[in-house]
Amino acid sequence: MESKHSQEKLSAYLDAELDAADHAQVEAHLSGCGECAEALAQLQALRGRVAAEAQRHAAPEYLKHRIHAALRAEPAHKPAPRPSPRAWPWAWINLGLAGAMTAAFAVTLTLYLGQPSADDRVEQELVASHFRSLMPDHLADVASTDQHTVKPWFAGKLDYSPPVYDLAAQGYALIGGRLDYLQQRPVAALAYRHRLHIVNLYIWPDTGSHASAPQAGVRQGFHLLRWTQDGMRYSAVSDINPQDLAQFAALLRQKVAQADAQ
Repeated sequence: MESKHSQEKLSAYLDAELDAADHAQVEAHLSGCGECAEALAQLQALRGRVAAEAQRHAAPEYLKHRIHAALRAEPAHKPAPRPSPRAWPWAWINLGLAGAMTAAFAVTLTLYLGQPSADDRVEQELVASHFRSLMPDHLADVASTDQHTVKPWFAGKLDYSPPVYDLAAQGYALIGGRLDYLQQRPVAALAYRHRLHIVNLYIWPDTGSHASAPQAGVRQGFHLLRWTQDGMRYSAVSDINPQDLAQFAALLRQKVAQADAQ
């Protein structure tokens, strides 16, 4: 794909409006094109600024005073306007101001409602990363079914130690781990296999939040479960059915709780 065609699709890609084929094509192009990756970063930054800084502005009060002053400054020999027509200009001015305020409010409201929420942005990043991992040679930087091999691999690569558990006995075999980038920071990504399906588990610190139960979501045909436990944020993404993904999360939460109790 040429950069020109890729950049024409960046807005739709950012809004998760592309079909699976176009999404994969843009993803593949972004991984090897710095120009398009920079253009995407600029769009993300613009979206963030509009969401954070867009405000509603009232019409300035000084406008009325300036018009009064201009009328008072007219030459004295001009006939004074009659009282009845005098009200009409102000009526039209007020109507114009009201229309301008309404239009400004409508534009601001449209921009605000068009911005994805924080949860939407997280889910978009998670699904994009999961989809990217399914490409050849993207699933694991360290391929191993041994949790004692995968966990030490992250040492020195992250500023925290992610919990790693093999759940092969319960039907969720550890495949390996890799570094990924979410929420503007590097995170640990663990890959599991359940029958013919891949489950990606993302883990990063979140010491400012209390423990929370898994929150389910669906995006672009993938199921998501996100929860916080023991100072860490966990996000699981897969195309398995919701019941199997919930079982995976329950097994993992149990392992974490047992380790914390020891």
